[in-house]
Amino acid sequence: MAKLSTEELLDQFKEMTLIELSEFVKAFEETFEVTAAAPVAVAAAGGPAAGGGDAAAEEEQDEFDVVLEAAGDKKIQVIKEVRALTSLGLKEAKDLVDGAPKAVLEKVDKEAANKAKEQLEGAGATVTVK
Repeated sequence: MAKLSTEELLDQFKEMTLIELSEFVKAFEETFEVTAAAPVAVAAAGGPAAGGGDAAAEEEQDEFDVVLEAAGDKKIQVIKEVRALTSLGLKEAKDLVDGAPKAVLEKVDKEAANKAKEQLEGAGATVTVK
């Protein structure tokens, strides 16, 4: 296989949808056992653990994923809510809803996760926050 230049890789990424790019990042992280977390977040997460508070750090979750389990009877309203929450285009939002269960939002704070869950459930969807 020919080796791609940085420019060629970037051109390929530009053609991907946000969902495809997100799935690529997850696969990359799993394959190479790395994380795309910002260095500040990694340093902040390492702080309490260094002080011996491992159990407390594990119990206190500060990032949540909002997962659409099912669209329910009001699929159009759910697609509208997904678009409002993610700024996805119509096709990408429809694909996400059709592909449930799928993460709508990832690594958001508790308040944003709960608000998104309320909005999606208000539109008729089944949602979990992990």
